[in-house]
Amino acid sequence: MTMVRTLKIFSGNANKGLAEAICKYLKMPLGDAAVSTFSDGEIMVQLNENVRGMDIFIVQPSTNPVNRSIMELLIMIDALKRSSAYRITAVLPYFGYARQDRKVQPRVPITAKLVADLITAAGANRVLAMDLHAGQIQGFFNIPVDHLYATPVILEYLNKLGLKDLVVVSPDAGGVERARAFAKRLKSTLAIVDKRRDGPNISEVMNIIGEVENRDALLLDDMIDTAGTITQAAEAIKKRGGKRILAACTHGVLSGKAIERLNNSVIDEIIMTDSIPLNDKYKECKKKITVLSVAPLLGEAIKRIHQEESVSSLFV
Repeated sequence: MTMVRTLKIFSGNANKGLAEAICKYLKMPLGDAAVSTFSDGEIMVQLNENVRGMDIFIVQPSTNPVNRSIMELLIMIDALKRSSAYRITAVLPYFGYARQDRKVQPRVPITAKLVADLITAAGANRVLAMDLHAGQIQGFFNIPVDHLYATPVILEYLNKLGLKDLVVVSPDAGGVERARAFAKRLKSTLAIVDKRRDGPNISEVMNIIGEVENRDALLLDDMIDTAGTITQAAEAIKKRGGKRILAACTHGVLSGKAIERLNNSVIDEIIMTDSIPLNDKYKECKKKITVLSVAPLLGEAIKRIHQEESVSSLFV
């Protein structure tokens, strides 16, 4: 006789709205957990319902404040483990510290591996992630990882725009594979921005490889952080004769001067998902930003993992 275990979804404070949207898709309530702080700033977690023997999913991206979001996740995993949950899956719509995934100079850490080890050591049994900054981060975990892409969600929206003579542009060499896959699905051409980075969050556009003149251009990246790279690339495309310029990403980090830069840029529309909740400053750039929900995609993956069904058709 096969036991049918109960599915429950919990969330920290990082993106409760997304967790609620996932639960709405799955037609179930969000798990009752109180995640607060002591007066000195330490995080306190209290599960207000039974989880013994259940299949638990925690929706918690590494959003700002990043360190607090990660600690909330680790402490919730520990609370669930000590409450005898059968299986704990960390759902990471955005995986923080992923940009430091290798040593590019002496005496620096590999934080992506460190955070992966912390999540595993806390007691997670598996991970469901979306658009990791580098695909090899899947191998940093010693537990199963299901790596989703927001591609279907973004493609569905782009196909409705009726873009013609479109060129998909990678803002740097590292994103060429992602841009090529998009271009193939959109049946468009590909261009690459040759960029020299002078330091963290500082970049300088040097050249464009490919034809962008008299074309609509889609700048594609996994995240927009300070928006320096994407806005400089857009400016270079405009100078080369590009017509309508769109930017698309999965994770709208939007830190520092990002909103100001996007507002003052030549980009006509910025497409991003709700993997990260947008802060109040987003309202200053609301006319340019389109937010797509990945809740149905994550919800479908959670359902299939819980039912021990294949999720490979979602990996596009």
